[in-house]
Amino acid sequence: MIAIIDYDAGNIKSVEKALHYLGEETAVTRDPEVILSADHVILPGVGSFGDAMQKLKEYELIPVIQKVVERKIPFLGICLGLQLLFESSEESPGVEGLGILKGKILAIPRDQGWKVPHIGWNSLHFPTEGKLFRGLPEGAYVYFVHSYYLKAEEEQIVKASTEYVVPIHASVEQGQVFACQFHPEKSGEVGLTILKNFAAVGREDV
Repeated sequence: MIAIIDYDAGNIKSVEKALHYLGEETAVTRDPEVILSADHVILPGVGSFGDAMQKLKEYELIPVIQKVVERKIPFLGICLGLQLLFESSEESPGVEGLGILKGKILAIPRDQGWKVPHIGWNSLHFPTEGKLFRGLPEGAYVYFVHSYYLKAEEEQIVKASTEYVVPIHASVEQGQVFACQFHPEKSGEVGLTILKNFAAVGREDV
């Protein structure tokens, strides 16, 4: 069962729908017992960094997420869910992120004639092999909606990158923690392959 963490962030339904299409059993929940008994956990999200961290605190989900990571349950952050895994964001100065991964979330520069937020399809470059991207060709297109982007401190965790005004770390992987700035649930067949690859993590040897 895949637990989808419910902390009042947007986009939960489309993630759930994509997983059901793949035949996965899901639970949209903020119940710690349900989350910790799941074999995979997803933190989706659309919204602001500061508000999201406040909701995670309010629902006492921060220690639950930390336990998921400690127990090496495969964990996937999507869009805002990726950003929350890092230390801070220019969107919400002074607000600490989860700090599970090292890096900062920066604002996409607005002074170069490009539209912000970045909304649309971009191709991915795969600097090193990542489990989420097995079976996908270099240059595969995925769907982005964001005004802020990740600059990871450790380049070796970056498994997919793209460019929009600046180089963007589009997906990271460290141990059993995975995250995508783009929306796999809105990225057609490529996105479904990414979600299917995530669901297969930890099941390969079963």
